[in-house]
Amino acid sequence: MLSAEIRDELIKRLRRIEGQTQGIQRMLAAGRDCREVLNQLASVQAATRRVSEELVRCYALSRLKEAQTARSEGAVEEVIGLLLRIQG
Repeated sequence: MLSAEIRDELIKRLRRIEGQTQGIQRMLAAGRDCREVLNQLASVQAATRRVSEELVRCYALSRLKEAQTARSEGAVEEVIGLLLRIQG
């Protein structure tokens, strides 16, 4: 479960990303140079990656704490699998 502080921060980041994507749409509509558009898209990709990484971090910590309490190897394996998929 995400803390209210982390949840609010992630929502703030996603709203910023939303603004960036709207800006990219306006750039395309205005016929801006592809290189400029691609730079903005790279920024959006990096920003969404950071949001994903934070969510994975929070999820992994919560699952590992549960696994430690329950001594469940399945939860640990689940977290490891998720981390490997994200990295791929």
